Amino acid sequence: MRQGIPVLMVVVATGVASAGSLLADDTNAAPAATVDDKINRLEQEIQDLKHQREIDQQQAQQQAQQQSAQASQPAKPAPFILAGSDGFGFESADSNFVLRVGGYAQADGRFYLDDRANNGADTFLMRRVRPILQGTLYRDFDFRIMPDLGNGAASTTILQDAYVEWHYWPWLKIRAGKFKVPVGLEWLQEDRWTDFAERGLPTDLVPQRDVGIQVSGDLLGGVVSYAGGVFNGVVDGGIADFDTSDSKDGAARIFIRPFKTTDIDPLKGLGLGVGGSIGNEEASSTTTNLASYKTPGQNTFFSFSKGVAPNGLEYRLAPQGYYYWGPLGVLGEYTIADQELQTSTHRYFIHNNAWQVAGTFVLTGEDASYNGVIPRHPFNPRVHDWGALELLARFGALNVDPDAFGKNPTAAGVRFADPTKSAQNAREWGVGLNWYLNRNLKFVLDYDRTWFSGGAGSETATAYTIVNREAEQVLIGRVQFTF
Repeated sequence: MRQGIPVLMVVVATGVASAGSLLADDTNAAPAATVDDKINRLEQEIQDLKHQREIDQQQAQQQAQQQSAQASQPAKPAPFILAGSDGFGFESADSNFVLRVGGYAQADGRFYLDDRANNGADTFLMRRVRPILQGTLYRDFDFRIMPDLGNGAASTTILQDAYVEWHYWPWLKIRAGKFKVPVGLEWLQEDRWTDFAERGLPTDLVPQRDVGIQVSGDLLGGVVSYAGGVFNGVVDGGIADFDTSDSKDGAARIFIRPFKTTDIDPLKGLGLGVGGSIGNEEASSTTTNLASYKTPGQNTFFSFSKGVAPNGLEYRLAPQGYYYWGPLGVLGEYTIADQELQTSTHRYFIHNNAWQVAGTFVLTGEDASYNGVIPRHPFNPRVHDWGALELLARFGALNVDPDAFGKNPTAAGVRFADPTKSAQNAREWGVGLNWYLNRNLKFVLDYDRTWFSGGAGSETATAYTIVNREAEQVLIGRVQFTF
C-alpha cells in the first residue's frame, strides 16, 4: 500500500500539470503526450529504480560475505627480526629469505721472550677484523661475504670469503666463488674456534683460500662428508684472487665419522679423513709462486732462494683426524707437500712434510668440540658464574727436504734454499688456556716454543757451517669477540 501512494501522488501531480499546460497552450501548439503515456513512462522508471536497488543490495551482501571470510582467515605472518649470539638480521615468514650481519675481531698481544732470536718486535695488533654478511635467497641459495680489515692491513682490505652455494639436497651442494680449499683439518676450522691463537705448522703446507667451484655433501646422515673442486691454485699456505697461468688445481677431501649415528657415546666424536690437491705450477713474469713457511709466532723461518721457480707437478696429501668425548678433545694431522722446482740449470722434486697433535681439556666440564666450547654457565659474577676454562697442549714439526739445501755450493749440490737464512727443520710445543666468558667473548693465553736445526749458519766458498737458529719463544694473548 505504501508503495502505491507515491505512485498515485505522481499521477495526480502530472495530471494537474498537464491540464494547466493545455490551458496555456495556444491553438497552434503540437499535441501533448497523453496522460496514459506519461504514466507508463513513470512506471517504467520506477521499475528501473527497484531493479537497481536489488542489484545494490546483492553487491552489498557479497561484499559483507567477503569481509567476513577475510576476517575469519589468520593474518599473514610478518617477517622476523633476528638478534642473538649468531648476529643480527631479518628472516621472511617462510624462511626463504634470510639476511644476517655478524663478524668477529681478535685483538692480540704478541711478546717474544728471547731477544737473541731473530724475531719481530713485541706488539699489540688487530690480528683479524672480519665483518660477515651472509644469508639465504629463495630457500636453496646461501651466500657469504667476509673481508678482513686486520693483521696490519690498514690500507688494504683482503677479501677472505665471497661465494654462493646451492643446497637443494644435503648430499649435493654446489659452491662457487672464493673460500677455503678442502685439504687441511685445522685450516678448515673457523678462525674464531681454533684452540690456539695461531695454527700449527702443517697449515704452512696446505692451500688456504682460493677462487673456484666445488661440490660437497653429507651422506648417511652426516657419517660421510665429502668435498671436491677445481681452483686457480695457490702456493703452500697461500691465498689469492686470480691465476697467473692456464693450469688449474684439483682439491678434494673425505671425512668419516663412523659412530656418529650409533648409541656408542664414547665413539660418536671420532672422525677420520684425508684431503689432498694436485696441479701444475709455473712461474710468471711477476711472481715465482713459491711459499715461505712461518712459525706459530708468525716469523718466517724458511724461504726459497732467489732464482728458484716452480716448473711442473705439485701435490699435497693430508691424512687427518680428531676425537671428542665430553671435555676431552684431540686433533692430529700429517701433511705432505711435494713440488717440482727449477733453477737456471737444474730441476728437482722437493719433498716437505709436517705434523701436529693437539689436545684440549675443558676444566669446567663442558663438551670440547671442533667448533669451540659453549659455556654451561655464561660469565655473571652476580650469581657466581664464570664461564668455561679450557686447557691446551700441542706438539708439531715441519721438515724441509734436505736436498733443498744441497750438499756443496760449488759442486754437485744444487741450492734451492739459502741455509744462512732458512732452517731445514722446525719443531714446536705449546701450552695455553682459553677462557670462554660466553659464546661471544673469549680470552686466550698461549706460550709456544719453536726450535730449529739444519740452517741459519755461515757459508764459505766451498761449504757452509751449521749454526742453528735461536729458538723462538712467544707469549700470545688475545681478546676475541664475535657478534
